Amino acid sequence: MFDNIAQGAKSLNIKLPPGARAAFEAYYDLLSKHGKSVNLTAISGAKNVAELHFLDSLSLLTVSSFSKVRLIDIGSGAGFPGVPLKLAEPTIDLTLLDATGKRITFLKELCALLDINATCIHARAEDTAHDTEMREQFDTCVSRAVAKLNVLCELCLPFVKLGGLFIAMKSIGSDVEFDSAQNAVSILGGEVQELVDYTIPGTDIIHRAILIRKVSKTPDNYPRRFARIQKSPL
Repeated sequence: MFDNIAQGAKSLNIKLPPGARAAFEAYYDLLSKHGKSVNLTAISGAKNVAELHFLDSLSLLTVSSFSKVRLIDIGSGAGFPGVPLKLAEPTIDLTLLDATGKRITFLKELCALLDINATCIHARAEDTAHDTEMREQFDTCVSRAVAKLNVLCELCLPFVKLGGLFIAMKSIGSDVEFDSAQNAVSILGGEVQELVDYTIPGTDIIHRAILIRKVSKTPDNYPRRFARIQKSPL
């Protein structure tokens, strides 16, 4: 499996640090052990996991700098993209947030196994974003396949400091979703910086990273309660 990761990383001009082979293999083994019972991922098989999870996550290193970045991964699930990013760029100050307790238990076990220093938080983003120790404290926020972009913006942009970046990982077919999120981006203090389409190494699958820069403070009343977000999305 690691050969796929190493070749893919090389094609992305990413130099993986010493110990990456053992770390990614241990990550895969633990994911295989707990994946179904904790409902972490529907993707199975070493090659598929290497490409569709690990290399998809690592591809973000080609769209933004993560060196010494305070990073929060919202709805982290099985740790994507936050943990692979941390393995490739150890200087990241990583926080993993998920609303499901079993997933946070998995992430804590994973971080201990990989000897990763990361903060794992079992909470809902819309609640935690009102915590003064978390609100507008992060250089970068990432989220992968959690919700539609207008909803994601309300959940994620409050965590990003002024001048920081929110990166939403989406499919290539997200044009309509992107267009409908422009109002949310503006209200929540963001400004679209760039859309980057990338091909996952070793595949013909094209994904999209939507980069939103935080240009003004998010109004205090956002994010709203999730039921309200769903009922009346921005």
